[in-house]
Parts: sequence; structure tokens; C-alpha cells
Amino acid sequence: MQTNWKRKIAISTLCLMVLASSALAQGTLRFCLRWEPKTFNPLQVEEDASQAIRYLTGGVLVRLNRQTQALEPGLAESWTVSKDSKQITFKLRGGISFSDGTSFSTEDVAYTVQQLMDPALHSPTGDSFRSGPGNVETKIISATEISITFPAPVAALDRQFDQVAIMSRHSPKKEMAVLGPFMVADYKPGSMVVLKKNPNYWKSDEQGRKLPYLDGVELDIQPNRDVELLRLKRNEIDLINTLDSDYYDKLEATSPQVVHDSGPSLDSEFIWFNQVAKSPLPPFKKNWFRSANFRRAISEAINRDDMAKIVFRGHAKSALGPVSPANKFWFDDNLKPTAYSADAALKSLQADGFRFENGLLKDKDGNEVVFSIITNSGNKYRERMATMIQEDLQKIGIHVNVVTLDFPSLIQRMTQTFDYEAILLGFTNVGLDPNDQMNVWLSSSENHQWNPSEKTPETAWEVDIDKLMRAQASSADPKKRKESFDHVQEIVVEQAPFIYLVNRNALSAISTTVHGANPVVLAPQTYWNAERLSVRQ
Repeated sequence: MQTNWKRKIAISTLCLMVLASSALAQGTLRFCLRWEPKTFNPLQVEEDASQAIRYLTGGVLVRLNRQTQALEPGLAESWTVSKDSKQITFKLRGGISFSDGTSFSTEDVAYTVQQLMDPALHSPTGDSFRSGPGNVETKIISATEISITFPAPVAALDRQFDQVAIMSRHSPKKEMAVLGPFMVADYKPGSMVVLKKNPNYWKSDEQGRKLPYLDGVELDIQPNRDVELLRLKRNEIDLINTLDSDYYDKLEATSPQVVHDSGPSLDSEFIWFNQVAKSPLPPFKKNWFRSANFRRAISEAINRDDMAKIVFRGHAKSALGPVSPANKFWFDDNLKPTAYSADAALKSLQADGFRFENGLLKDKDGNEVVFSIITNSGNKYRERMATMIQEDLQKIGIHVNVVTLDFPSLIQRMTQTFDYEAILLGFTNVGLDPNDQMNVWLSSSENHQWNPSEKTPETAWEVDIDKLMRAQASSADPKKRKESFDHVQEIVVEQAPFIYLVNRNALSAISTTVHGANPVVLAPQTYWNAERLSVRQ
């Protein structure tokens, strides 16, 4: 009798364990891609849809934890970087196979790196490693150990590999053989991408259960955000990875349990003035825009707190400088907010001979201060921001015209004709490392927007920024790199070539049927831990 009870208890316990395991292993996660993926080749990814697929299917040597922002082992169980930041040596895990059963080894790493750095491929991911002329060398030390040597130092060399999905050298399926938690099972152009669980995925959880828990992921191609929101409300999809503040508030009003505000993101909104010598602007306006006092005054006259509250409904924070506080390591804690003060703005302007008379601001030669701010049409947030700047500057006697242009026309003025006075735009999908911004801060860069492609730096502070950016890029010491980049941030705030306005919050929506979700500020905000998510329908 006692034996039978023990047997029944054991059988019941086993059944519960099987059911629990089955519950974790079941479910399909559904969400929308807002664009058609342009490629399934992980080395040629450059837009959001393809990045999403690469993140879910690609196996990487190291993975940046989107929550802690720390680098963690992936396919490599350990790695070392040389003191000169030119060489990295990986020790790989053994016994791993691609989704089609092909064995994984250092040959695949060597093949991937050579493809990545092939100039004929024009890999956007490879551009992060191109720090100098010359070839990359790979040396296979054993089946599980490989060294990769670059011709010049690569800052944060190990972190760059977070974006490098390893490809198989030998599989006939080429890029469709993957090492990530999911694999592409079906693709209907214009409709959907279907991913299924990779049966050979190497990871297990702390209890020894195979990952991922999900059976698969369905990615519907849907550019219309109103339709996307409606589908979430109908439980036809399980999450929205990024929400605008208006959509967030609409959803919060009816389903507060599904919305998540993770705080300031890495994205920033800012304005800048045209400082290009060959631009068609009148000389007196060029003099205004080239004055740090003038730019600082404009910054002081803008009420960022009101902008965050009114334009973004409180889902944004006043920007302190070129790096968001969300960037835990690289943000300069010494930066102070630019206080909103019309009086302080007028004082800065008076230092350059401007006069505030009868409600109008005039320069020392009697020219009324009037300029236009251009932003991209159809972006209601930037249009509202420009209108608020217009109202704020009117209080110190400046007349601002707000002009909206279609994006191609705006880009043409910004990069070719230089026929503009001020532009309001923003940075999105900003990387954590300062090297991701080299093409903005180096004076010789085409993306040095206030004065692109300078043959030699035209100001002393740009000389300093060039030196500091190159110094941090060539150093392997994180502390020294941070000291250099902190100084860059302080110069940028002091000189105000970009006037930073707000950092938008990272907003998302996740159905209560999704378990294990923990939204963060780094992309992909909602499914960064997709291998540990489960869906109960």
C-alpha cells in the first residue's frame, strides 16, 4: 500500500515536470517588422528588419548583455585582447553544430572574418573594424582556438564581435545554416518571415533545459503603426518593440498592463547651425552661427523640460550632451543640465554685441536676428519641437521660421548645397562605444554636420576633439579612453556645435501572455533575451 502511494507520487511528480517543461517549450512569439528584410546574409545587414532576423538567428562569439551592458561569453568561452588592440584570440566552445548539423570550428570563424573584411562585400558590419589600411590576418591555432590580427588598433575590439554572426564555411546552406536560437523556416516577401527553433542550439538554462523555450517566431511585415497597434489589442501579435509616445498613451488608456517605459534611450534630438564657409548664407549670419556665445544663448533660451512634457507627453528627458545617461559606462557624470533662462541667454548674446530693443534682437550692425529651422516633414514630434523653439526664442527677440521638407530635399540641402541656416534632426540606434561616433566628431568626416569634410580643423576646439577622439580610439585602456571621451563631451557642451534637446524614452508594449520579458533601453528592447521567452496562449 505504501509502495503504491510512493509510486503514484513519483508518477505525478514526473508528469508535472513534463508538463512544466512542455509549457516552457511551447508557444510562438509574434510581432511585426516595419520594413521588408533586405538580406539574410548577416554580414550585409544595415537596416532594422534584417538586424532583427540576425539577432534571433545569428550565433556570436561574444554577446553584449542588453540589460547590464556587460560583455558575456557566447560561442567563445574566453578571449584575450592584445595591449595594442590589434589582436584578439578566442577560445571556442567544443561540440557545437550549425542548424543543419554541420560542425562548428575555428575554420568557420576564419571564413567569417575574411568575408567580413573583404572590400568587395562592402559589409556595414565590417566597417566597424576598418581602422587602418592593410589586411586582416587569421591564424588557426587549433580546432577551438584562433587569433585575428588587424592592421591597426580597433577600439573596443572584443565588443565589435557582438554584431558578427558566424557563418559556416562548409555548409551547402550557406548563410541559412545558423548558430543562434532560431532559424529561418519560411519567407513570404511582403507578408512574413517565419523562424523556428534551432534543434542544434547549444545553450541550456540553469536547470539543464534546452533553449530556446519558444517553438518559433512569426514576423509579420507591417509598416502601418495603427494596424500594428490594433493587432496587439486583438491579441494577433504579442509585442511592439518600439512605441511612439502618442501610441504609448493610447494603449495605456485601455491596457496599462502591457505598456513599458524603460526610461531615457540612447536616441537624441538636437539642432545645429550651418557653419560651412562656402554656404550661400550672408556673412553676418555666418558670423552669428560661428559664435559659441550665440549657440550657447540659443541653448539657454530653449525650455527642454517643457519640450519633454508637451511634445513627448513626459516620455523623454532633457538631454545633457552628446551621450545619454542610458549609456552606463560612457556618459560623463560631470555634465550639468543647461538651465533654461532667457536672462542668461541675453547675457551671452550681449557679449557678442547683440542688443534687445523693443522686443527685437539685433546684432552689433543692426541686423535683426531672423533664421529658419528646417526639419523633416511628416515627423510630428520634430515639427512640434521646432514650434516650441520658435516660441521660446521669440521671448528673446529672435524670429524663427519653421520649414518642413521631404527627407531627400532636406538631405540635399544638408550635404550638397548647404543652403540652410539651422536643422533639427536626431540620432537613433546609437551605439554604446565612442568609436561608433567617429564619423560625427572627426572634423574631416562627411557626417561632421555643422561643417563637413574640413581639410584641416577650422577651430581650436575641433583640433582638440580630433586629438581626443583619435586618442581614445587607439587606446586599449578603458579608463584612459573614458577620460578622453569625457573631455570630448565637455567640449561639445561648451561649444554647442550640436544643441542637444531631449533623449526619448524607450517605450514598448508586451502582451501579458509573454513570460520572461524584461524590456531595456538597448535594441532589441523587448526580445533581447528571446531564447528565454515563452508564450502561453
